[in-house]
Amino acid sequence: MGRLPTRPPWPVDLEGVGPSQQSGPRTAVRPQPLQEWDQETLVLGIETSCDETSASVVKGGREILSNVIASQTDLHRAYGGIVPEIASRAHVEVLTPVIREALLQADATFWDLDGVAATLGPGLIGSLLVGVAEAKSIAAVLDIPFVGVNHLEAHIYSSFLGDPGAAWPAVVLLISGGHTLLIHARGDGDYEVLGGTVDDAAGEAFDKVARFLGLDYPGGPEIDRLSLLGDGDAIAFPRSMIDEPGFDVSYSGLKTSVINYVRRAEARGEEVSVPDVAASFQQAVVDIQVHKTMAAVDHTDGERVFLCGGVAANSGLRRGLEQACERRGLSFYVPSMELCTDNGAMVAACGTALLRRGRYSALDTAPDPNLPLV
Repeated sequence: MGRLPTRPPWPVDLEGVGPSQQSGPRTAVRPQPLQEWDQETLVLGIETSCDETSASVVKGGREILSNVIASQTDLHRAYGGIVPEIASRAHVEVLTPVIREALLQADATFWDLDGVAATLGPGLIGSLLVGVAEAKSIAAVLDIPFVGVNHLEAHIYSSFLGDPGAAWPAVVLLISGGHTLLIHARGDGDYEVLGGTVDDAAGEAFDKVARFLGLDYPGGPEIDRLSLLGDGDAIAFPRSMIDEPGFDVSYSGLKTSVINYVRRAEARGEEVSVPDVAASFQQAVVDIQVHKTMAAVDHTDGERVFLCGGVAANSGLRRGLEQACERRGLSFYVPSMELCTDNGAMVAACGTALLRRGRYSALDTAPDPNLPLV
């Protein structure tokens, strides 16, 4: 990798500074405050909410110039889940190199940036602190705005990065390892949470079932892979709360049903088809989420659906929701696989939208591991 410049490309005002002081490091300060956020705006996005360290440079809120992601999967695999202390230490080690690589890939320097955004929450507090501290430092040195971004709102903006035709309003299914939410997104920053999980998030259910079946970590991709080899109609697992009014979902009962099915089959000496179990479990999740999402569309008279979050990478869910939208003549938007996982590009896109609305964050703003969407 090449070297970044050590001084800003514009003249630095050194009036009143003595000769002995001029030889020291120079602070990059913009000659005048930014007046407009246009399509040439460059924002650096930093994501460290959980177990991915990511930095991205996004132009105009929609064009990704770079999106570097360093995964910690190998570090946590031996434990079968994320260890917070290991996660935060890994962020400390790799965040600065990841930012440097993001700038190099974007053919940009720090002094080309108009703002810096970082995930403020929700997430692991130790991990959040790493990204927020570095983002504040960059903003303070360059004298550019810092904005703290809600991780959930950032996932919504990944839909705009994935397809230039995406627009408001939309019914959003935000589904990840820690969150399962149905949202009526009426516009920038205008969200109504219609419903969510009353127990396990969908991603948690995938991981717990995968661990019980003896599959590798992370469990979601393993179940998705095996489901392609199995029969989704082989086992009639329950669709909890699917016919109940409202938009809430439940996955703890489904998870328990999978465990009970396997244990009873083994007790009877029957051979258990893991691909059939995986496919049937996944199909139950898909049926629940598609039904509730279409109910939300009816409730809001919606015309478009966004699918986002880590579990949005699941092939069965993508296919099931897309087919349901096609039958109803709805527009369907889902990000690329890379943009489904936690990434800096979605943080930069969301940060740009916030800055355009005049939303800045003070440099003493603290991360919040339980930051709500609304």
